[in-house]
Amino acid sequence: MAILESIPTPSCPLVRLTSTVVPPTEMTPSFLIDAKNKSYRHQYANIYFTRLLMLKNAVEKRAKTRWNGLAGEPLYVARVLDIVKSQLCWVIGTVYMDMPLKPNVLEDIGRDHSIPAPPPREKFYCDEDSVMLEDESGRIKLVGDRVAEEHLVTGVIVAALGMETSTGDFEVVDICTAGLASFAEEEILGSDAMDMDVDSPSTQDEYVAVISGLSIGSSSPADAQIQMLVEYLTGEAGGPEDQQLASQITRLIIAGNSLSLAEYGEEGEDEKKPRKFGASAQANFSPHPNLALSAHLHDLISALPVHILPGADDPSGVILPQQPFPRAMFGKAAAFEDFHCESNPAWLRVRCSDEPEPLTPKEGQISSSPSSHPPVTRSLLVTSGQPILDMYKYLPTPPSSLVSIAASTLRWSHVAPTAPDTLWCHPYRDRDPFVLRATPDIYLVGGMPQFGTELVDSEDESGGKGRSCRIVLVPSFSQTGILALVNLRTLEVRRVDFGVEGLSAGGGEQQPSGQDGDDMAEG
Repeated sequence: MAILESIPTPSCPLVRLTSTVVPPTEMTPSFLIDAKNKSYRHQYANIYFTRLLMLKNAVEKRAKTRWNGLAGEPLYVARVLDIVKSQLCWVIGTVYMDMPLKPNVLEDIGRDHSIPAPPPREKFYCDEDSVMLEDESGRIKLVGDRVAEEHLVTGVIVAALGMETSTGDFEVVDICTAGLASFAEEEILGSDAMDMDVDSPSTQDEYVAVISGLSIGSSSPADAQIQMLVEYLTGEAGGPEDQQLASQITRLIIAGNSLSLAEYGEEGEDEKKPRKFGASAQANFSPHPNLALSAHLHDLISALPVHILPGADDPSGVILPQQPFPRAMFGKAAAFEDFHCESNPAWLRVRCSDEPEPLTPKEGQISSSPSSHPPVTRSLLVTSGQPILDMYKYLPTPPSSLVSIAASTLRWSHVAPTAPDTLWCHPYRDRDPFVLRATPDIYLVGGMPQFGTELVDSEDESGGKGRSCRIVLVPSFSQTGILALVNLRTLEVRRVDFGVEGLSAGGGEQQPSGQDGDDMAEG
């Protein structure tokens, strides 16, 4: 007779660690549109003027430090129109990309008059593009190899060093941006903790789980993978190691595109309606996908806190910042206090839990040994990916990539510089909410084509390595089956791939693991 091996059981009960969302500070950005800013009567030019005013001091301070002591003693010019020909100087302004291939209102008019519209372009850039620098006084064209090397997009605030040529252009020799703003949180980890080691799991660590693109209701659903994801996060699937890791996941963030963009008619058939540039379809969603999403959220919120953001494909307003979903649309899940409907983008301040002391196997009592990890507060900036995907159209790839573009937004101190040029946003009058007055510890970007991560380092006053921001690009779960886990204490990243034998997420090919230490969950 065959002898069955006993199922391994943990020596002590697993207890899920609990992180806490702490109140915002004065530096915490708010993306909620209050009653004061709900008016649509304001001109979009106000955003550019406000953005320049908010970032000018930071750019000027960094430029003076960078160009101090240069030969020729470059002169600071307050306005673009005050530049003197053949004199080395520098000026601060807003970048504008003059691109012939950018969408324009004539295409929308053509659609309204039944003129065949050109196919959508994957990229806007071409050899005829030109880079302008403008302020409230005027505009000047930037030329030179340094301009092409910087990979700028519309809306970035920069300081340009150079001189005006005989043709009226500004020959640039160097460009300076605002750089990384000071970090939002004051708790600075030790140098040993800042050295990332993705292959050394620790039972003391806490993770935030991030997914994007569940796309429930799509023509090629990933129902099996989604069910596996729910069981994994609730600790009902996998072996002891998987359950141990699941107990260290303190909350789940769903970064957009939870529902599919599929449109349904009265009989449930897809309808293809033309729509204007930048506007998502006003879809008549079948109630069944929303009910399925609500059921999954109810299972998840019973085990851990959940934050959900709207995305480009969700039934939400198209302009940024997208406002939170109405809680009523999620049924029983909305009754839980730990269920949070967030704006897109969203800024979260998460404090790690005090490490629960392990139970002794024999006595079942709490150990008296003190915790080796003090509570740490992390700032998380989360978006559903629209700004990064829009900037991706401005730049050639390679050398630019989605990760490098996300890193550039931190160095520009602006989340969505192309709004409102090619990215729809609310017409704010006296502020630009996308300006980063502080740098987050973790920058999460959903809705991406593939997984990616990078650590962006700042520099301290002595020129050495300072604090770091972890960037994580989260792809569509329905297409890749990827769950990202970000360690709140060390900023390390782990990737869990969900796949079903004989099937794959979204009907595509199974995605390979992208780095050492990835976990694969298969059924």
